[in-house]
Amino acid sequence: MMKSETQWMPARITALRDLTPTVREFEIRPESGVVATHEPGAHLQVQLLVGRPGQGKVQTRSYSLVGAPDGQAWRIAVKRLDDGRGGSLAMWGLAEGDRLLVGSPQSHFGLDLSAPGYLLVAGGIGITPLVYMAQRLAASAQRGAVRMLYGARSAEELAYLPHLQEALGDHVQAHVGTAAIDFAAEIAALPPGAQLYTCGPVPMLEAIKRAWAAAGRAPADLRFETFGSSGRLAAQAFEVRIPRHDLTIQVPADSTLLDALDAAGVQTLWDCRRGECGLCAMDVLAVDGEIDHRDVFLSAHEKQQSQRICACVSRAVGAVTLDSAWRPDAR
Repeated sequence: MMKSETQWMPARITALRDLTPTVREFEIRPESGVVATHEPGAHLQVQLLVGRPGQGKVQTRSYSLVGAPDGQAWRIAVKRLDDGRGGSLAMWGLAEGDRLLVGSPQSHFGLDLSAPGYLLVAGGIGITPLVYMAQRLAASAQRGAVRMLYGARSAEELAYLPHLQEALGDHVQAHVGTAAIDFAAEIAALPPGAQLYTCGPVPMLEAIKRAWAAAGRAPADLRFETFGSSGRLAAQAFEVRIPRHDLTIQVPADSTLLDALDAAGVQTLWDCRRGECGLCAMDVLAVDGEIDHRDVFLSAHEKQQSQRICACVSRAVGAVTLDSAWRPDAR
């Protein structure tokens, strides 16, 4: 089983803009002319033909919507990942005027406007869902209670820094390079009941989660989203055995475990596809190698035990044996 079917609609790319050497912004307009509004943190699902010419497969990717809605088009930004799963390269292969299928905006990362203070933390392309959050907070009475940390490996990769400075002024702090941010100190500066919203690579999110818990802050006041592409190990093909189905399948380096299971006819529950909700977590029966946990749903202890794996983003090196939710019909 899976989430209810997305209602796809034809759309066209109406403008492209390179924000950095590796980040490109896409303006997308549905052919119906009806551009549904969206809240901060919403994302757009896109159908892409991923793979080599003549051998590609249609796959679904989710991209955060950038900035406040204008009723004219949706905007997303995509970082080119040459060693990724192919979605970014497929997007970068599109040109102005090209046609594609998209779903209506959805959100798993909503913004609560009632907190006494806010800290927004973005790492790299994780800035995309936070742009509109910063703009919305700046337009509310909360501007003075908002701080933002925006990190990237180089200054030229700070794609939306001018927009954020316009919205929040000197409440935005840019961090360039690989030096660790003192999250404990940043969290300690927040008033009681403040909320932290963050998006970025998994190691950054894990560091924030540890600092938040150590500070005794309420778990519900930490809100996060991940793009699920950051693992400890380079993506490579691995083997999956599913005894309940008498199946052994290969998961290619450019495919998720979830997609490979679906292609093999193994139905799996899922929702977010970003390693956050845990709906796709499967029981691990055996590991011949190592699991590379790329989700933010399982705890550090659960990841160490490797008794479950989030099929939407996590991978393995070697082979892994999984149980599935399928059970034979009772006779």
